[in-house]
Amino acid sequence: MEILGATLRVCVDDLEKAIPFYERLAGGRALRFGRGGVQVAAVGCFLLMSGPESELEVLRKVAATIAVTDVEEAHRVLAGLGADIIAGPVPTPVGRNLIVRHPDGTVYEYADRRT
Repeated sequence: MEILGATLRVCVDDLEKAIPFYERLAGGRALRFGRGGVQVAAVGCFLLMSGPESELEVLRKVAATIAVTDVEEAHRVLAGLGADIIAGPVPTPVGRNLIVRHPDGTVYEYADRRT
C-alpha cells in the first residue's frame, strides 16, 4: 500500500469566509463538494468542512484523511494488520474512501481518486 500524503481535517463555522484564507495559504483554488448535509472544500492539504453540528461531531472523530493509490489494497493491508474497518470502501464525489480504526484507537479515513 502506497501512502501519497495526508489531509488535515478542519471544521469551520463559515465555509465561505474560511475558503479565501486557505486558498491564499495553500496557493490554490478550493475544490468544493457536498457530502450529506456537510459542505466541503478541499484546498491544498486542508479539508474544510461546515454543516450541522450533529454531522460535524462525527467527522471530528476522524484524525486525518490519508491519500492512497488504491483503497481496496489499503483495506486488505489494514485488515491484515489488525485494524478495525468501520466503513467502506464506498464511492465519494472524488474517488473511494474507507474509515478505519487503528489498533491504538485512532480513526482515519483512507481515500483514493479512483472512480
